[in-house]
Amino acid sequence: MRHCSVQVRGLLTRDELDRYNALIEVGSFLESQQRHDLAYTVQKEIDILILPAIERLKDKGRERDRATKEYLEAKEQQTEEEE
Repeated sequence: MRHCSVQVRGLLTRDELDRYNALIEVGSFLESQQRHDLAYTVQKEIDILILPAIERLKDKGRERDRATKEYLEAKEQQTEEEE
């Protein structure tokens, strides 16, 4: 089973995380039983489950980029005023 990143896992809600952990456990069991056909289906469910957390991570990145841009613009304006 493919795990999602720690950053994505950190942005899962409690319910999403519980479901994620259960699906990983089921998928790992299926793989140990050589049932890769069923494990594939479980992996697809995991991929769908983590989509909202991926969007939250993207939003955090956009907010950080926006804050950085505002900081740099303010710093540039401050430098211009000092000159």
